[in-house]
Amino acid sequence: MIGVLIFPDFQLLDASGPISVFEIAGRYARRAAPIKVIAAEPGPVRSSSGAEMLARKFGAPSALTTLIIAGGEGVDAAATSKCTLQFVRAVARRGVRVASVCSGAFILAEAGLLDGKRATTHWQRTRQFLRQYPKVKLEPDQIFVKDGQLWSSAGITAGIDLALAMVAEDYGEEIAQKTARQLVLYHRRSGGQSQFSSLLELKAPSGRFGPLLTWAREHLDARLTVEDLAERAGMSSRHFTRAFIAETGSTPSKAIERLRIEVARQRVQSSSEAIERVAEITGFRDPERMRRAFIRAFGQPPQSLRRAARAADAGIQAGMRPG
Repeated sequence: MIGVLIFPDFQLLDASGPISVFEIAGRYARRAAPIKVIAAEPGPVRSSSGAEMLARKFGAPSALTTLIIAGGEGVDAAATSKCTLQFVRAVARRGVRVASVCSGAFILAEAGLLDGKRATTHWQRTRQFLRQYPKVKLEPDQIFVKDGQLWSSAGITAGIDLALAMVAEDYGEEIAQKTARQLVLYHRRSGGQSQFSSLLELKAPSGRFGPLLTWAREHLDARLTVEDLAERAGMSSRHFTRAFIAETGSTPSKAIERLRIEVARQRVQSSSEAIERVAEITGFRDPERMRRAFIRAFGQPPQSLRRAARAADAGIQAGMRPG
């Protein structure tokens, strides 16, 4: 049985997304696992949108084969619930597959299950998570992360990607792909793909290193090593790296790559510049290196993004022609 754990002010799609994935996959596989929505208190549970889900009270941990924990505005309160934490720990002790969607990772971390483990969460909660749970090996760029029996995913729709990966594990890749197509998803994103939203945060950087990142964005064709950045910040490389991670939730090298990817994406989609030229201007230098970075970030190489942008522009222009 698959249990989906919710709480007051949970994010509706964190629960309904994985539920839909397992429902559709079960139909294709013709051996669907029962799905139960559970909560600390039975009855209607109000989501942050105001819509409600009907939940059963936590049952015996032995009944579950998978536990998925939603995130949302109410997660901080849920993470202080002794009943909830005890139930999650009891399920994990049985070796059951336990997953979090979005900020649901805070419940896993508060239960002590993520200490020394790799995990991810929504990019907006990265700094808070790092402060509260320094023992967790947070990977803030990832769509989802699997570390043994423990899974965690980034914001909201990434829960669908996580559920599809579980379906591939349970039923095989063919069923997962059929499920993705039924959900009208362009493709199934791998866990190693970057959270695209985390790129957007660096467009207008703020905080202690905001001016440094603004300067770096204007000098992407330079080397921009950790040593270069530390020198400009007036700090030792070691102190700079520690402070930068604490402030931004990312390593300096990852942040520079994000900036390069975002600027390169804009040039690829809005200009006719050669891909090799874009790679040189944005500091990738090697087009193959830029291609790999694009696949990690967007799931597609630069040429595919350019074709898609041109097709969209052509469609808009066609729609504007008089009939």
